[in-house]
Amino acid sequence: MSEPTRVLIWNEYRHERERQEVRDIYPDGIHGQIAGGIASDDLDIRTATLDEPEQGLSEEVLDWADVVVWWAHLAHLEVEEEIVQRVHQRVLSGMGFVALHSTHDSKIFKRLLGTSCSLKWREANEAEILWNLQPSHPICRGIGERIELDHEEMYGERFDVPEPEELLFLSWFQGGEVFRSGCTWRRGHGRIVYFRPGHETHPTYYNESVLRVIGNAVRWAKRTMNLPTECTNPDPVRSIT
Repeated sequence: MSEPTRVLIWNEYRHERERQEVRDIYPDGIHGQIAGGIASDDLDIRTATLDEPEQGLSEEVLDWADVVVWWAHLAHLEVEEEIVQRVHQRVLSGMGFVALHSTHDSKIFKRLLGTSCSLKWREANEAEILWNLQPSHPICRGIGERIELDHEEMYGERFDVPEPEELLFLSWFQGGEVFRSGCTWRRGHGRIVYFRPGHETHPTYYNESVLRVIGNAVRWAKRTMNLPTECTNPDPVRSIT
């Protein structure tokens, strides 16, 4: 039997502590709800938050993790540059990274993708349909042709990211916009997933299909190797004449 995938779910944990309406939806934090929602025998799950020592992302914790799930919104700028560099290097060496919702504007996501990651947005409690474009992809399996959410924050194109290596979900919103809501990239030896839904004032992370996508994503993105990305000056493997 293979070892469980080691999953670290990281969350700012600010909205839940500062706003009663969010705390009512996620009394254990967004990280706690996701952890419980994707719990499985093949996943070893831990959670961490911004206000913990080393912002919850110590060398020891990142050495342990096969994949990090990241939710952030209010405090992107509070994440220290040393921590961003630490996570970045782990992804390049093979750790997976699953970015949720407003993580698009985080330092680490923009560092990994190398663009502004800007987009259109509107808070209007709009209906959203996420169309499953790749039902045979491991991240999309078991979802059906679409995910329907009654109320969500709108994200609209243009989404300033590099062309996705795989486009998995396309969202339509009640106000007319569309958005590339499920994307993957590779950086170094690591796999990156972006999955859009998850505004803090909506119970999106109770939706079984949304949780299934996140669970599938951590299994797909998990570390398969741990290789340094440093430049080296090796001796020749054969004699040179």
